[in-house]
Amino acid sequence: MLTTPQSNENPVWLVIIRLLRWHKPEGRLILMIPALWAVFLAAAGKPPLPLVGVIVLGTLATSAAGCVVNDLWDRDIDPEVERTRDRPLASRALSVKVGIVVAIVAMACAGVLAFYLNPLSFWLSVAAVPVILLYPGAKRVFPVPQLILSIAWGFAVLISWSAVTHNISQPTWLLWGATVLWTLGFDTVYAMSDREDDRRIGVNSSALFFGDYAPLAIGVFFAGTILLLAWLGLVINLHLPFWITLALATIGWIWQCLRLRDQNLPNSAYGEMFRQNVWIGFILLAGMVIGCL
Repeated sequence: MLTTPQSNENPVWLVIIRLLRWHKPEGRLILMIPALWAVFLAAAGKPPLPLVGVIVLGTLATSAAGCVVNDLWDRDIDPEVERTRDRPLASRALSVKVGIVVAIVAMACAGVLAFYLNPLSFWLSVAAVPVILLYPGAKRVFPVPQLILSIAWGFAVLISWSAVTHNISQPTWLLWGATVLWTLGFDTVYAMSDREDDRRIGVNSSALFFGDYAPLAIGVFFAGTILLLAWLGLVINLHLPFWITLALATIGWIWQCLRLRDQNLPNSAYGEMFRQNVWIGFILLAGMVIGCL
């Protein structure tokens, strides 16, 4: 059943930007980061610039589509959650029909960009689509829906790495595993701000699943990320700059885990730590690029 948009003082294009979450760039950048990790590491720090451009645009289009699909699934749940009640579909600032059209356009843009890639990368892009479409529904039936999101993030590594090498090898899987664990970590942090609303509504999240042990679980996820990135650095012989940035990332993640032990943290702190992971990701990217040279 289609909903009728409420009157809105903002122009439609501005509301669509909010639907795509382009006014919150950290959520777009955090998908771009593992894709850039992969493309630069696979190319020993010197990927073709057109390919980098395709990867950047592809992650923007894919994350935009994912946001709209998520909001379509959750348009009747989001009004019950403090953090999401003002989203355009939840507030009825946009109709479901508009949301579906925007999602199709975003997916189509990602699809066009995928044709630039080699056959392996193209079909990996196709394989990612069901995960992106079904992830928002996972919270209704799966106890740890953040794992599905993490697998979706992992496709960014597989697609980008294979776009350079035309194959998937041991280093690819090491980076994939690090990305999956990192995503599980930062998205569990993010989910902690919604625990009370999610519990009341009856949807699942990793923050609820791990309960009082959520800070410990996040620490395990980040520790696994560190170990896999270190293993990757040894396998592909990354130089000192990578190890310096990995040490900085480790310090950042330890500080976050210690802070999460405070049960009186305000909800805003979880979003702040999520945004810090964007900076950590880019610091690691700089170390990877320089460490390859």
